[in-house]
Amino acid sequence: MLAAVLRRCSASVRVLLPKPGAAAPSSLPSPSPAAAAIHSVRCYSHGSHETDEEFDARWELRKGMNTLVGYDLVPEPKIIDAALRACRRLDDFASAVRILEAVKDKAGPHKEIYPYIIQELRPTLDELGISTPEELGLDKA
Repeated sequence: MLAAVLRRCSASVRVLLPKPGAAAPSSLPSPSPAAAAIHSVRCYSHGSHETDEEFDARWELRKGMNTLVGYDLVPEPKIIDAALRACRRLDDFASAVRILEAVKDKAGPHKEIYPYIIQELRPTLDELGISTPEELGLDKA
């Protein structure tokens, strides 16, 4: 099935693009109906598709964290703990790391806040298998 889709994609590219070395026409001819049908096939991977419920859950997590980061405060460790557990439940490691980065950013010039939060979250981070941005080397980038 995948091979057939790739053949159709490559055929549509051959039909719609001029040959190498040929002079480019001033206007491309309108493709035949067969070429238009071939061109309408999407040429990207057909990986796993998430359900509407999974998408909504991820959206709600991101929306909630965006609202929380918008406040002029650093969230308490128990709130961050709940957010990290939600990330794990949704299997969204990237959001978990982004949450930790946002907490570090919210701590700002108060250098003692972020280490305290990581100290309080260490059991949760170890339990869930989540690495901090520093452990991943993202603080050097």
